[in-house]
Amino acid sequence: MRSVNFKEQWREWLMLLFGVWLVVSPFVLGYAGAGAQMAVWNPVIVGVVVVVFAIAEIMKPQTWEEWISLLLGAWLIAAPFVLGYTGMTAALWNSVIMGLLIGADAVWTLIDMKSHGGRTTA
Repeated sequence: MRSVNFKEQWREWLMLLFGVWLVVSPFVLGYAGAGAQMAVWNPVIVGVVVVVFAIAEIMKPQTWEEWISLLLGAWLIAAPFVLGYTGMTAALWNSVIMGLLIGADAVWTLIDMKSHGGRTTA
């Protein structure tokens, strides 16, 4: 197993924080008790998946993991419309903004990996 270097892997650590935020966000933003189950469970489930993939990326970055992260970001953008919680402003914007951030992080890392032979750099 390779050593974990925060300076070289700051985007993976940032992705880990994004995942943690998704898990706690329905409770922090106060829409967990609003009655829309999908608005609560979607960020929690996606957040757990983002955390798992971020940990995997920290341990051994793989291109396919970044593609999964990109898909998760796209899903977060689409989810309020697909799952029907566009009327919940905090849930809608949390999902869209986090989707954009996660997607952008994945694209940035993919570009970085391609230009450095499959490895990420700071």
